[in-house]
Amino acid sequence: MEREVITLLSKREIEKMRRAGHLAAKLLYHLSAMVKPGVSTLELNDEAERWTQEQGAKSAPLGYKGYPKSICTSVNEVVCHGIPNAKQILKDGDIINIDVTLIVDGYHGDTSKTFFVGEPSPIARKLVEVTEECRRRGIEAIKPGAKIGDIGAAIQEYAESQGFSVVRDFVGHGISNIFHTAPQIPHYGEPGKGKRLRPGMVFTIEPMINEGTWEVEVMEDKWTALTLDRKLSAQCEHTLLVTESGVEILTPYPGGDGV
Repeated sequence: MEREVITLLSKREIEKMRRAGHLAAKLLYHLSAMVKPGVSTLELNDEAERWTQEQGAKSAPLGYKGYPKSICTSVNEVVCHGIPNAKQILKDGDIINIDVTLIVDGYHGDTSKTFFVGEPSPIARKLVEVTEECRRRGIEAIKPGAKIGDIGAAIQEYAESQGFSVVRDFVGHGISNIFHTAPQIPHYGEPGKGKRLRPGMVFTIEPMINEGTWEVEVMEDKWTALTLDRKLSAQCEHTLLVTESGVEILTPYPGGDGV
């Protein structure tokens, strides 16, 4: 079995990740003002691409393994990797996860947030709030010497205590000048299991929390992942750095996100 190699980033690389992460968070904040009934997911995508080019950055998803758009827009029962399109019009009561990744000077900033379209249902509101708290608890578990399993255990324990489930099929990941690299960061697991966290490690935490079953299925487009029972799913994501004393969020949301 091939050994998983985890790269520790240098100070120079971390500064590049910080710049990419901050710009990605600004893009997400910029798009948030467009999230309202009557807007198509393609409009969100096109504005993201226009803004990204204006900043001199690149969209990492565009063309990645054949992905056709610049961002992912996952509405309601879509867990992740929803493809923006002109026919998908947001309506009152929807929830939408917008996932953006920018490349700045060769390094990646990756972040996402689930937004309410108009007035959400009580269950949708609770699901999104629990998902954000799951991410907060996962981040709180990060410090030198902790184990990867500590992150997933903190997320899983809280999600399930609130009556929700944690997606297994998609996980957080290492990120640097490579979009997806080691280590994998499951959002479920056991405390004290897995690789030890060390300063200089950079990875995402991006819990996908479902209203019903954790099981998903991928559509024929090979990208769009749906909840198997077609109930709601929410996700939020930060890119994170393990520091000497704890953790730094490299994608801080300009409007504040409670983390």
